[in-house]
Amino acid sequence: MDEETTHDDERAKAYDPENVSLPSRAPPLRSTAPQSEFTSRQIATGAAVLAVGLVVTFGLPIALA
Repeated sequence: MDEETTHDDERAKAYDPENVSLPSRAPPLRSTAPQSEFTSRQIATGAAVLAVGLVVTFGLPIALA
């Protein structure tokens, strides 16, 4: 743990906001991963999990009240 503190202190000392050096070239453009399509089976499984969760969350307390 002491090594981490020392490392952070060194990094803080090395940064000088008055002397900003820009990179020599622009960074590559970033892109996010494309969204994959869901199958009907995956949608049905998700709906079933949602239904069970709602029953446990709301139905069970109401039934026991």
